[in-house]
Amino acid sequence: MTSPSSVETVDPTDIDRKTIDTIRCLAIDAVERADSGHPGMPMGAAPMAYVLWNRHLKHNPTNPGWPDRDRFILSPGHGSMLLYALLHLTGYDLPMEELKNFRQWGSKTPGHPENHLTPGVEVTTGPLGQGFANGVGMALAERYLAAQFNTNDLPLVDHHTYGIVSDGDLMEGVASEAASLAGHQGLGKLIYLYDDNEISIDGDTDLAFTEDVGARFEAYDWHVERVGDGTDLAAIDEAIQSAQVETDRPSLIVVSTHIGHGSPNKQGTAVAHGAPLGSDEVERTKRNLGWSHDEPFHVPDEVYDHMRTAREDGAEQERQWNQLKSTYADRYPERADRFERFMNDELPDGWEEDLPSFEPGASVSTRDASGDTLDAMAPATDGYLVGGSADLTGSNRTDVEGRSPHQKDRPDGAYFHFGVREHAMAGAANGMTLHGGVRPYIGTFLIFTDYLRPSLRLAGLSELPVTFVMTHDSIGLGEDGPTHQPVEHLSMLRSTPNVTVIRPADGPEVVESWRAALRRKEGPTVLVFTRQGVPVLDRTQFSSAEGLHRGAYVLSDDDGTPDIILMGTGSEVQHTVRAAETLRQDDDLNVRVVSMPSWELFEAQSESYRREVLPPDVTARVAVEAGATLGWERYVGNEGVTIGIDRFGASAPGETNMEKFGFTSENVVRAARQTLE
Repeated sequence: MTSPSSVETVDPTDIDRKTIDTIRCLAIDAVERADSGHPGMPMGAAPMAYVLWNRHLKHNPTNPGWPDRDRFILSPGHGSMLLYALLHLTGYDLPMEELKNFRQWGSKTPGHPENHLTPGVEVTTGPLGQGFANGVGMALAERYLAAQFNTNDLPLVDHHTYGIVSDGDLMEGVASEAASLAGHQGLGKLIYLYDDNEISIDGDTDLAFTEDVGARFEAYDWHVERVGDGTDLAAIDEAIQSAQVETDRPSLIVVSTHIGHGSPNKQGTAVAHGAPLGSDEVERTKRNLGWSHDEPFHVPDEVYDHMRTAREDGAEQERQWNQLKSTYADRYPERADRFERFMNDELPDGWEEDLPSFEPGASVSTRDASGDTLDAMAPATDGYLVGGSADLTGSNRTDVEGRSPHQKDRPDGAYFHFGVREHAMAGAANGMTLHGGVRPYIGTFLIFTDYLRPSLRLAGLSELPVTFVMTHDSIGLGEDGPTHQPVEHLSMLRSTPNVTVIRPADGPEVVESWRAALRRKEGPTVLVFTRQGVPVLDRTQFSSAEGLHRGAYVLSDDDGTPDIILMGTGSEVQHTVRAAETLRQDDDLNVRVVSMPSWELFEAQSESYRREVLPPDVTARVAVEAGATLGWERYVGNEGVTIGIDRFGASAPGETNMEKFGFTSENVVRAARQTLE
């Protein structure tokens, strides 16, 4: 298959210069028109981006979702006009009017790229370092799928992950975590160009960043190339070719550039970073660049002709790949069907058929119930469901019996050891999902959502169905103490748009929570599990756990209108069940018990269903959850009571903590009686 990487190194020509200056001027004009944005980075990085897109990137602008395309990530998302200019010039569905509407309401050119909004944008970037970590996940997914499907003569999966990264990206801890992981994994098809312009918002990077970045990456076991002049197209081209030849290590190409290139008064200064140049400086800059077109947003016809060859070239590359895929399907029809299912993000038929059951009355931690569910479910997904943990495999129960770890010498392994790198783990999982063809889950303690929160938020913003397995969910984990006991985390997660939180009460609800997570197509699901054992409810006496899919459901009830509603999540549901028994027997009350594992799923139900579960005229209500009380007021109302914890926990056995902090059936009874007074 012909690839753009076969183009020989050439000296810059007039059309090269004209195209690069077109990219620069489009960025300048868009930022100026919006009176907002970051012109400096696109102006400095335009040559390296041009060389990559014009001579190496395998893509088809007429079909942005072609599975075997190269992936491109602009990790410094503030330089978004660089990417929008490239997309427009190469013929993606991003017309000039969208460039003119940069950063405006309803446009496809937001201030930072968003993957689900703009054709050709692979990754939502902006928070620095995130794109770097996403690219590591994309490269992991590419290698895993290649190991699953490629044959010696039919490389069905064979593409690179490219990116541009910045000084700011490489200062962020998530990039360091991800770089270390990528080096360990030997991701040879991961190539980043580092825009080394030595400027940050505060001024010169030597205010806070004086390390030898190349030496650091060599220590991470990366292949490092250096280009001393960021306008030397031949040197950039040669460095990319050298990186492509290096197949055992990821590559970083350090390219020395000048932020705001061409601006007589602002080149190489921090003022070029994040503000329009101003009309006078725009005029001076264009004159300095030799740009003779006075009107903004001008693209010479010859530049369009030059760059839009990407459409024909990309279509031909995809045609050749489709021909290869057809041959593959003839020789390996079952494997071809499996590949199509993976790339269409479809689970195989029957994946839900053999999920575990749990003995009523047994004490089973929900993390163990999750592990049992994974052991039964993951093999049935035929390798599509992959996962891992941040060095807490046994504690999270995220391993799957019989699975091999994914390593550079075992690229077919479906279990990923991310090390103590929660942030990079989540960023990589986002990248794996964005790549397509795999469905990742990742695990750590609930408390460490603090360490991966930016990536989880971007999973919500990017509508990515990553499953987050969060164990050790409360003060019930015990002796490790308040440093490891989450309190505010459920509230934080529930407040995040497009994130679904599920905290199941027992083994059967755990099974349904996994079903719910894997059926979800848009947005992440956070599964919250206990370390300590909880009783398995007798479902012959209580409602089916399938009610979990509606977020809240009536677990048990009495005839007639309830006198009081007891509701809870997770390990506290058991206390509402026991309290209900006491209130029925000793107080002759009609008690409704509601299991409420997911606020988000409940709020998605019809108003009539929500009123059916929580009748508005029943104002005596008690909610019980071993977390912050914030938010429960919407369900208990002004007359109800929430039993929660609004302080840090304590180092003591889990049962002692639960008792001391009031998470007992006796305390629920007291609260109920108080509510009814």
